Amino acid sequence: MIIFFDGVCNLCNSSVNFIIKKDKNEKFKFVAFQSSIGSDLLKKNNYNDNNLDTLVILKNNKIYTKSTAALLIAKELNSLWKLFSFFLLIPKFLRDPIYIFISKNRYKWFGKKESCMLPSPEIKSRFLD
Repeated sequence: MIIFFDGVCNLCNSSVNFIIKKDKNEKFKFVAFQSSIGSDLLKKNNYNDNNLDTLVILKNNKIYTKSTAALLIAKELNSLWKLFSFFLLIPKFLRDPIYIFISKNRYKWFGKKESCMLPSPEIKSRFLD
């Protein structure tokens, strides 16, 4: 499964680091929207939204976004985070407004970096570049 994230967003980078710690089986790979490989992979999978305000995952050649992407990630994590996948039973039109509200305010609340994060040598293999 590939997680596409906003590489300059502090909340997004913290989320990536959190997922790496909880993903003991290394099910996830990561790529920044801003990278050429990220952009190419999204185009190849017919995702043409240039808006960087959502989490995107590619799972089994299918694109998932917003709250569905976040909950599918939680479902794959080791620990009690799997319980959050229960919220997948709630219709998207009820879940996504909460996700969108947080997403629209993430720079204001959590800040933003000047450039994409550089992974440490220990986790570099988890990132596509």
